[in-house]
Amino acid sequence: MSSEQAPAFEIGLRALALEDVAAVAAGREVILAPVARVRTEKARALVEREARGDKPVYGVTTGFGALAEVRVTRDQLDALQKNLILSHAAGVGAPLSRTETRAMMFLRAQTLSEGFSGVRAELVDMVLAMLNQGVHPRIPEKGSVGASGDLAPLAHLALAIIGEGIVEYEGEWLQAADALSRASLRPQTLREKEGLSLVNGTQAMAAIGSLALLNAEHLCRLADIAGVMTLEGLAGRASAFDDRIQRIRPHPGQSRCAANLRRLLDGSLTTANENATRVQDPYSLRCMPLVHGATRDALSFGRDVLSREINSATDNPLVFADDGDIVSGGNFHGQPLALALDFAAIALAEIGSISERRVEQLVNPSLSGLPPFLVPESGIHSGYMMAQVTAASLVNENKILATPASTDSIPGSASREDHVSMGMTSARKLREIVENTRAILAVEILCAAQAIDLRAPSALGAGTKIAHSVVRAAVPHLDGDRLLYRDIESTLALERRSQIVNAVEDEIGALN
Repeated sequence: MSSEQAPAFEIGLRALALEDVAAVAAGREVILAPVARVRTEKARALVEREARGDKPVYGVTTGFGALAEVRVTRDQLDALQKNLILSHAAGVGAPLSRTETRAMMFLRAQTLSEGFSGVRAELVDMVLAMLNQGVHPRIPEKGSVGASGDLAPLAHLALAIIGEGIVEYEGEWLQAADALSRASLRPQTLREKEGLSLVNGTQAMAAIGSLALLNAEHLCRLADIAGVMTLEGLAGRASAFDDRIQRIRPHPGQSRCAANLRRLLDGSLTTANENATRVQDPYSLRCMPLVHGATRDALSFGRDVLSREINSATDNPLVFADDGDIVSGGNFHGQPLALALDFAAIALAEIGSISERRVEQLVNPSLSGLPPFLVPESGIHSGYMMAQVTAASLVNENKILATPASTDSIPGSASREDHVSMGMTSARKLREIVENTRAILAVEILCAAQAIDLRAPSALGAGTKIAHSVVRAAVPHLDGDRLLYRDIESTLALERRSQIVNAVEDEIGALN
């Protein structure tokens, strides 16, 4: 566990960063800071006072959604909260991954600790105890429309807290009550408003989106490396990355990407203008700063939105203990995230699209000047012919997945929830595009390494040389046809462990 490598993260001491979410998802321990405990308990006192009164308070002394006008008697308040969890746990589909589940649990504890939900501090402690002891609820990935937040996924998380549903514990799927007993934890009995506070919010889409966005940012750096490998394999020109060009169209991502490309190519004789064989390269090479850079700018917007969201109170109603008010609002609505995640999906799909076009430049002999499909004795051997087809298939799938989910809205709850965000769908689509794009880049890196071998340049750029050596340590040169999926899987394994990017950055410094 990463808890052995880093001290426990204290919720409440500072704002969360996306990197904190990733660290906890990977296993870092989390505790509730005393300052967060104090504000949580202060808000709880107000909820308990209102629950004893006669004034109707949504979700405390009334039903939910379209049943908000139905008063609930005092002796039914605990049953109201439990029934909410049971009825809303209506998700379907495959479970979220362990890392996504942990990220979601962490973010749920974070928003509850903001002091605007009115839950007991003991409930936050329970979420953190489950997180730290590895009791991970089974959370189906489908069923949220992102309106009152991610109701169904969060209800499945809440099931485990009350000893219901299924969890993963020590590598097994178990009944929650059994797993909690093994972990020496006791199921919670939900009090006034606590069931509602557990399910209102955007923590499912924020968890998946945060992890996917971090991966997307990493793939931008990998795409720069793949692009320069292709450029060197094709003996292209580096002049398009001249800083003077970027300064007179100063988009931040464009400038960052061009700077990366110049550093990666430092020392290359292949791409020096005087040795280049073409006056101008095709757009997939020449316009890398523009395309890769525009994706970076879109992802920067997504990072800003997610960074705000993971530090926000997304419950309803919200408890303002200092003012003595409990106020209904719409902070649970997922539209800010839905739009940002759809934008990120569109942007990352373009990384895959331009990468596949570079693969075509490599495998097509009329474009590359190299043997057909990068293999000697083509005809007997097919080389990387089908690798390009695989990349094309993934690009097509990305185009479908990049269609925005946020442009659709299907009302629910008897039209009380008459506009919804579909943000969970946006997050899941981004996650799929990340994996597809990773595979497309793996194909490009394989083909580019082969082209570099065939061209045998006199001197590679500093970054290209390192990347090529890392790939060749895992995947040998292709002399003739063999099981190609194994080579793709080996390259994907390098990417998933960040070995290519890390080795390059160890040599030339961090990429932007």
